[in-house]
Amino acid sequence: MSVTATNLVQGPATLYSGAFGATEPADAAVNTTPPASSWTDVGGTDGGVKLTIAQSYTELDVDQIVDRVGSRLTKRDFTVETSMAEPTLANLSLALNGGTSASAAGYASFEPSFASSATQPVYKALLFDGWAPGGTFTRRVIVRKALSTDAIDLDYTKEKKTMYSVKFSGHYVSASIAPIHVVDQTS
Repeated sequence: MSVTATNLVQGPATLYSGAFGATEPADAAVNTTPPASSWTDVGGTDGGVKLTIAQSYTELDVDQIVDRVGSRLTKRDFTVETSMAEPTLANLSLALNGGTSASAAGYASFEPSFASSATQPVYKALLFDGWAPGGTFTRRVIVRKALSTDAIDLDYTKEKKTMYSVKFSGHYVSASIAPIHVVDQTS
């Protein structure tokens, strides 16, 4: 086995959020910042940005054969986890799937949505750029339909940064649009 140092990857990713259905940058633009008209940089993160893809398969078996005959994919969950190191009201709104913001001279405020539980949530799109194998190449991951689905903490402590730890779950988009898209720069 041959290991090439340029195929090893280490380093941070930059996380952006956009509206569900936001215009995605072209694959050829993988090494450029996504347009600010569609994508908002959430700022610094702490502990990285982690994409998890959990797949569940159901075994197919028959009485006449002791081995598994096959398997069928029966569930797939996509999650993006990070800790947003900039506890802004905009990031709080992202972590709580929206709400009401206001500002005027000298202040800004935010209130989470408090409508009925039957209200449809406000989905977001997520995009993050990190390193790809090949030396100085970029990998872009787009989660096309996401919702923050975990508890949010806002801790003020003497010895730690105040951050929002978030977990976004990816969702089905349509029969013709994949829920995630991954592209690597190759030259």
